[in-house]
Amino acid sequence: MAPTARIPATGSTPDPVGELRFKVEIPSLRIGMFTECSGLAVEFELMEYHEGGENGFSHKLRSRVRYPNLVLTRGVTHEDALLKWFFTVQEAAQRPAVTVTLLAPDTKNVRSWAFAGGFPVRWTGPNLNAGSNHAAVETLEIAHHGLVPAA
Repeated sequence: MAPTARIPATGSTPDPVGELRFKVEIPSLRIGMFTECSGLAVEFELMEYHEGGENGFSHKLRSRVRYPNLVLTRGVTHEDALLKWFFTVQEAAQRPAVTVTLLAPDTKNVRSWAFAGGFPVRWTGPNLNAGSNHAAVETLEIAHHGLVPAA
């Protein structure tokens, strides 16, 4: 089978963007760059209703919405604002919207996702091993109140 020619992107059919460039923004906080971000998801719980006399199927209805925590990973640096934020965010009024923005190769914004009321719930430090040659990484999990329109 011969290779197909690549069709150039037009305004109606854009090329997909790679996932390697992104930024995470938390208002009034400079916490550095991350190498990985996961948890960009939303899911509805399903409620099944079994109608009497109908044995061929069950009605499936949407129920509560669930959002997994955002999980941010990066290499350990001298910057400790991430860990300081972990210990200072206690009150609901201190919980800002967290915005994750996917960047194009030219660093222009492609798409943003904002999550209301973000607050850190878990920090994991590096595994320290004198015989290892891996980079030291830290992970921060951020709980939130759900996906909201990005500003």
